[in-house]
Amino acid sequence: MVAVDCNGADLGPAEVAAGAAIAAEEGVRVLLFGPAGELGDPHPGVEVVDAPVSIAKAEDPVMAARKTPEASIVQAARAIADGRAQALVCAGGTGAALAAGTFNIKRAPGIYRPALALPMPVPNHPVTLLDVGANAEARKEHLVQFAFMGAALARTVLGVRAPRVGLLSNGEEAARGNTLVQEAHAELRERAMNAGEGLDMFEFVGNVEGGDVVSGRADVIVTDGFTGNIALKLMEGVSQTMLGAIRQAAMSSTRGKLGGALLRPALGGLRAELDPEASGGAYLLGLRRLGVVPHGRFTRIGFARAILRAQRGAREDIVAQTHAALEQAGALRRAPVSAFGDDAASAASLPQAQ
Repeated sequence: MVAVDCNGADLGPAEVAAGAAIAAEEGVRVLLFGPAGELGDPHPGVEVVDAPVSIAKAEDPVMAARKTPEASIVQAARAIADGRAQALVCAGGTGAALAAGTFNIKRAPGIYRPALALPMPVPNHPVTLLDVGANAEARKEHLVQFAFMGAALARTVLGVRAPRVGLLSNGEEAARGNTLVQEAHAELRERAMNAGEGLDMFEFVGNVEGGDVVSGRADVIVTDGFTGNIALKLMEGVSQTMLGAIRQAAMSSTRGKLGGALLRPALGGLRAELDPEASGGAYLLGLRRLGVVPHGRFTRIGFARAILRAQRGAREDIVAQTHAALEQAGALRRAPVSAFGDDAASAASLPQAQ
């Protein structure tokens, strides 16, 4: 069972419900939280819980998640905690999903902060980027753990045997980047030089620049959520603009139209490969159950893929596999932390438009 929050989607709750119906046709059971009057008749395999209250756009998602138990995302997260569903999909704000998930599903033991990891459909060179929006601010130990989390995801889900992991920076040299990048680079490099520190699960390739996100130099690229979210949105915008420009050029003359007709099959395949909806959204890693956060502007196709991704992830137990890999690498936090303090600060400061 996948719990889905319908509120917050750009095209409205009904579009998410339509995506749930598509996923149900693929055999996924869905528990849908949203305004029942806007969702239409439930599709077989879809159970609707009337939850019209939304905190997707709340200025303070942490406070909203605490003070609004009737909110759709809070009820959906609680369904995970109660065992009524095994994975979460949130069509609304990332901040609300992170806060509700942290307070109800809770962080997995030893995790500093959850992170959003997105396997990006770069042609010929797929790359997993994290964090893409869960933490606007981060510390050295967060980035180091993100490196292990991303590598574990790449190994267990994407089948990359020895992922190459890089830190996003403004230069390849170890001395480049801000203090955060320099400190994280130093620790990962030290681990790489010492046997038994868990780096056998991936190869640390050092700093990578913006252009390396699409060059294939690394399989996993690590950054804070503020930078990662900007990088993601920039890539999405550039790819869509370029595809539009190619289409416009192909239609600008008779010769162009003829050439476009010849290229249409190849370009159609490229467009499908670059489509952000094809991935279904980002994995929310670090909680005790899996979350998937699709982009709010997705259509029903994207939401269906998000639900299918969540169902597959729950079935394959990505959370347990990733946590076991982190434990084996010695990358889990050992000291106890106060409940929700670190994560609440993270949720309060993250970018709200994911």
